[in-house]
Amino acid sequence: MRQRFRFEKLTAWQEARKLKQKIYRATKSFPREEMFALTGQVRRAATSVSCNIAEGSGRNSDRDFAHFLEQAYGSLMETASLLFLAFDEMYLSETEVDSLLESADQLAGRIVSLNRSLAVNGSKTPFPRSTTRGTGPVRLSTLDSRLSTSGRNARR
Repeated sequence: MRQRFRFEKLTAWQEARKLKQKIYRATKSFPREEMFALTGQVRRAATSVSCNIAEGSGRNSDRDFAHFLEQAYGSLMETASLLFLAFDEMYLSETEVDSLLESADQLAGRIVSLNRSLAVNGSKTPFPRSTTRGTGPVRLSTLDSRLSTSGRNARR
């Protein structure tokens, strides 16, 4: 299939699409009574990640793109939280959850790196930028510390 759109070239979008596929496969075994509750919610959250990346890439400014990457990151965090809830209900095994969360963690790093690459200074996005105030860099948010380590998880 040939590429037609800018977002198709983005590794973050490609990985988001793969994560969505994994989530759909994993949730097929959820109980029928969860179809319109947890199953639907985790699927929508996972789908929203790639959709926000694609929508943002089509905007006319880096500031708009940054906003949609923030939305994608938020949807990814929602997806991760819902995976924990599925584990709590014993719908997914620890091995399944760990694998999905590892994919989500890698994707989070990609989204953060992509966001940092944009020409946006002092935007409302929670991703730290190279903005300085006084003598050193300033964190623009109190978002978790993993964002301060170039998109990679500090425990690695």
